[in-house]
Amino acid sequence: MKRRRFPTVTMGALVLGGLLVAGGGSADAPAGAQGVPTELSGVTQNLNNALPAAQRFVILPAFHSDAVLDKETGLVWEKSPQTTTARWSVARRTCIEKTVGGQKGWRLPSMPELSSLVDPSVAPPGPTLPPGHPFLAVQSAVYWTAAKVAEDPSGAWGVHFGLGGGATFINWAHSVQVWCVHGGMNADR
Repeated sequence: MKRRRFPTVTMGALVLGGLLVAGGGSADAPAGAQGVPTELSGVTQNLNNALPAAQRFVILPAFHSDAVLDKETGLVWEKSPQTTTARWSVARRTCIEKTVGGQKGWRLPSMPELSSLVDPSVAPPGPTLPPGHPFLAVQSAVYWTAAKVAEDPSGAWGVHFGLGGGATFINWAHSVQVWCVHGGMNADR
């Protein structure tokens, strides 16, 4: 299995111009990415500890089994992302207003967060998720991130789940897939 290097990030980290500040490492975000949420999680994000999908992902009964905890990152993902596309501003608002499993507090993921779900060993057409993952309705398509592009104020970054998770610039006029994340969860909840 091919391992990717991701930084260890703690709550309160700040991404500036693609560099991780106050976290002690470099971020794997595109240069110029802005608007990356700083509230990654209340627990330490350790993206270096690769787990098999059967151990990595836990369906959460506390969320009426509609959400999945990723034990590698401490993030909680929608089990079934919406199947309709949206423009970035609508996608962002959709996540903020969303209730999944009776829980509010959802948001668009950062580029490193969304990329952490990609398994580059899965060949196109994908979706490029780890074999044995519990997610439903994930498309082999581009999903929005919260990362704006400083050099081009007309769009934001996306992650392509059909082509191995590469960073993709998407103009805000286009509609793409939306997958919301819930940060600040700890594994005991």
